[in-house]
Amino acid sequence: MPDSPISAPRGGVRIARGASPWLLPTVATAALSLARARKSGRWAAVAVPTTALAAGMLWFFRDPEREITDGRIISPADGVVQSIMPWKDGRTRVAIFMSPLNVHVNRAPLAGTVTSVEHIPGGFVPAFNKESENNERVVWHFDTELGDIEMVQIAGAVARRIVPYLPQGTKVEQGERIGLIRFGSRVDIYLPESIDVAVEVGQATTAGVTRIDRS
Repeated sequence: MPDSPISAPRGGVRIARGASPWLLPTVATAALSLARARKSGRWAAVAVPTTALAAGMLWFFRDPEREITDGRIISPADGVVQSIMPWKDGRTRVAIFMSPLNVHVNRAPLAGTVTSVEHIPGGFVPAFNKESENNERVVWHFDTELGDIEMVQIAGAVARRIVPYLPQGTKVEQGERIGLIRFGSRVDIYLPESIDVAVEVGQATTAGVTRIDRS
């Protein structure tokens, strides 16, 4: 299982589970360079970029609390709707592109049970590229009141590690955290045939907040 989230001061933002392998070495290096910068001009030159990198990592791995929206299907990811495509089996795929500036913790679009979590190896082209269809990914299936719901976490050019938080068989609440994709990436959700899409291409989404379906 991924490491536990790093707690934040009361009223602050916690750090996502799965961040430690990247975050802790960066913060430790920044702290060391800052300590030595007091005695050495050479270390002062090192402290500036390492501190900036540590600050960037802290921002990237933030995991804010969310007031979960009421609705049948809510966005699993922060980002921008990249495409809305009808699928051969009648479902509609909504693809959400996440830039490095977005929160990268993904959330369950509906309440239900995780029926499968499948890791599929692949490439690492930019997630906004058409060839990203063959990228590294984790495919989720949820048994919900609407039937089977499929969600796919897709790695990008930099995001070479997807960290699922939950195993098969886990019961989840709508909006619950289910995993992390490190750095720029994409999340696809497949809506059942009977569901009308409430978002449009180019629209910004917030995980756990933006409603994907229309009443």
